[in-house]
Amino acid sequence: MVHDHALSLEDHDDSQSEMMEEMCLVVDGQDNLTGTLSKLDCHHLNGHRHRAFSVLLFDSKGRLLVQRRSSEKITFPGVWGNTCCSHPLDIEGENGDAMSGVVNAAKRKLEHELGIPTSSTDNWDFHHIGILEYACRWNENWVEREMDHILIVEGDAEITPNENEISTVRWMGPAEVGKMMNGESEWGEETVAPWFRLIWQHFIEPNGCDANTLASLICEGIVFCGEVDLDGRAIKPGQKFLDALSVQKERTEQEIMTSLSKMGQERLHGAMTHLFKGGGKRLRAILPRLVGEAVGDANDGHYTLGASIEIIHNFTLVHDDIMDQDPIRRGLDSVHVAYDVATAINAGDAMLAVGFEILAESKDIPPEILKQLIISIGEMVRGVAEGQQEDIEFEGREHVTEEEYIAMIAGKTSAMFETCARTGAILANASQDAIDNMARWGLNLGLCFQLMDDLIEITGDTVTLGKPAGSDIIQGKKTLIAIHAIGCGQDLPYFNKVYGTGNCDNDDLARAVDELRESGSINYAKQKAMEHHALAHSCLDELEESEAVSVLRDLTDFQLIRIN
Repeated sequence: MVHDHALSLEDHDDSQSEMMEEMCLVVDGQDNLTGTLSKLDCHHLNGHRHRAFSVLLFDSKGRLLVQRRSSEKITFPGVWGNTCCSHPLDIEGENGDAMSGVVNAAKRKLEHELGIPTSSTDNWDFHHIGILEYACRWNENWVEREMDHILIVEGDAEITPNENEISTVRWMGPAEVGKMMNGESEWGEETVAPWFRLIWQHFIEPNGCDANTLASLICEGIVFCGEVDLDGRAIKPGQKFLDALSVQKERTEQEIMTSLSKMGQERLHGAMTHLFKGGGKRLRAILPRLVGEAVGDANDGHYTLGASIEIIHNFTLVHDDIMDQDPIRRGLDSVHVAYDVATAINAGDAMLAVGFEILAESKDIPPEILKQLIISIGEMVRGVAEGQQEDIEFEGREHVTEEEYIAMIAGKTSAMFETCARTGAILANASQDAIDNMARWGLNLGLCFQLMDDLIEITGDTVTLGKPAGSDIIQGKKTLIAIHAIGCGQDLPYFNKVYGTGNCDNDDLARAVDELRESGSINYAKQKAMEHHALAHSCLDELEESEAVSVLRDLTDFQLIRIN
């Protein structure tokens, strides 16, 4: 995106405006370098994710150096932050290896902002303790979207602040830093930088404001904080997506119920419509339309397409509940409980037939596209069946690898999201590149969705879930959480006691869940979900920005609500 620099930077300090021409390193959700953009482009309007660093400098007395940003700063002027925060640039020594790049950039900025010469910092030992990804908006014009590398260093130095960058510096002991974060005493009227608050929340507060303790931390993976407000509090995503749902849902519901009315047999019709009475967002039903609006020409055929996939999805749920013997679905009795097993099987078969029938009857789906849709949806049903069979067979195996599990859920769950996205793009007459890209988005969205489902299944409650909480553990399901727990090499007596028993004491189950938290198994699965979340966003980065694409971004982030 090209900006009118004069308009964007008018009324700002000349020195700060010149630095907006510096070239930052644009990265994906895994901190892989994808390109470069000016500091202006990275921070203006919607901004772009870029690599950054935050230094926490402690002196030999155990005090942390904090700074108040100059009022001349274009972004976040006058806020209190940690010792030094900035960006590695597209220059030698900073645009190669990420770890050495952020350290070299830190040395450069410590000299530029605080007057600490590289002759001193070259002798310091910088400890990289982790990465935060966050976004925070300053105002309608300026935003931060950073992959922030956290560096701990201990050293004594004479500080000579650059007044164009920093208005005030202070050496503060742990107690005073705590007062700053809690808004006590003089800090009640001050603004603390959101990234400093996030560093406090995720690194300092749990471990202590001590250089040696913090330097010993090794935090694997990236801590995803999402979008936060100026106080570092998470802003739950999803409003644009929810607004889109409210617009589309009534039409989609009507399409589904009209389609199911094809069944004239009263009891069978009741069984086919039973799960739809339990509510739900109808995400799969609306997704093809949302994709169509984002990549091409959406039309009324997208509603029929969505209804087809949603009906087929519910067919798989009916049969899935029979196989798993789950008595509850969406807060209602499962179909085989509300009716009987034979009727539930029959209803599922009829729903599959209706799903394909309504596609063939649609006047809004051209014949040349119909074939592609039927092939894609047929492949989806086959993938779901293969994934379900693998899931069944996993229960009888002692050892299942992470790769096998991901492949299984790619068929059982993600195939449906992938197909919604692929067929939505096909029906919108998108290019083949766009179709393939949206299919990858759907696949990663689905993987993220299922991994989050696994997390919620053991940390939620039956009322919220609409199905029994903890049933995956009791049934011995080979989820990623269980696979990690089995292979982590730690003693987990309560998990081993209840896993695969079919029934257990509630207190034992609660203790088993605690063990999964303490062993890192729950956090491991959450991190994997975040990886697929980032990959989904990278697919959306390939699209030209629009309100429809913004809705898909919001949908991608909306998944985070389910585990936060």
